[in-house]
Amino acid sequence: MHGESRDLAVVIAHGFSCSMAHPALRHVAAGLRKYAGVLVMDLRGHGRSSGSCTFGDREIFDVDAGVGEARRLGYQRVITMGWSMGGAAVLRHAGLSKNGTLSHELRLRHPPDAVVSVSATSRWFVRDTAPMRRIHWLAEHATGRMVARGALRVRIDPRAFVPIPAAPVEIVGTIAPMPLLIVHGHRDRYFTLEHPRALAAAAGESAQMWLVPEFGHAEAGLSPGLLDRIGTSLASLATAGPGGPGETAASAHRGGAVVQSR
Repeated sequence: MHGESRDLAVVIAHGFSCSMAHPALRHVAAGLRKYAGVLVMDLRGHGRSSGSCTFGDREIFDVDAGVGEARRLGYQRVITMGWSMGGAAVLRHAGLSKNGTLSHELRLRHPPDAVVSVSATSRWFVRDTAPMRRIHWLAEHATGRMVARGALRVRIDPRAFVPIPAAPVEIVGTIAPMPLLIVHGHRDRYFTLEHPRALAAAAGESAQMWLVPEFGHAEAGLSPGLLDRIGTSLASLATAGPGGPGETAASAHRGGAVVQSR
């Protein structure tokens, strides 16, 4: 945990095949330390966590554990920030926890104060890009899951999405008036610009959307200055209400988780 202030913390949920040991995630955590306390977790099936990856479904319980830990440490305001798969998880967590909706017969207990979603999908089963077709092969075939475990060190649940959970775009509209920042890159090879636009349209006036020309995908695709731009927005985002300060797309052309304080 950086600094002595207990005012603002950001809980980071990483993308598929990332972990606390990954240089890209460590870079993100280090860059945000100037702006807030930072809690980093290995989502289930990744790194030192137990369990198996479910691509944003049961990862909501890992996010809930992270927010609960930040509250236990005394932070007054907590922002969840998810990257790619983690972005889907934080969007779903915010809506389900805010409204007390059960998931897998369990209730989430720790809603955040604001949400940042970076490079997130709006819906499931996206196969219109080559990288996503490869990920579907990893998830849907026994050989693919063996490759993921051996090469990527990711344990994939063979019953992920059984039953199919509500997609981010189906939940994001229930987050309001909680402030939401949606960040997406023009150079994203996984999810086209259809996804942030669909999320922003469904979210309503409490959402800001940044479409960043030089940004690629998630932690490894950061463009120069973007992490600082996100960091400087955190304090105002955590105190913003509906229709708070922000930029539009046109202007901006339980279980499993190991939580680490950085």
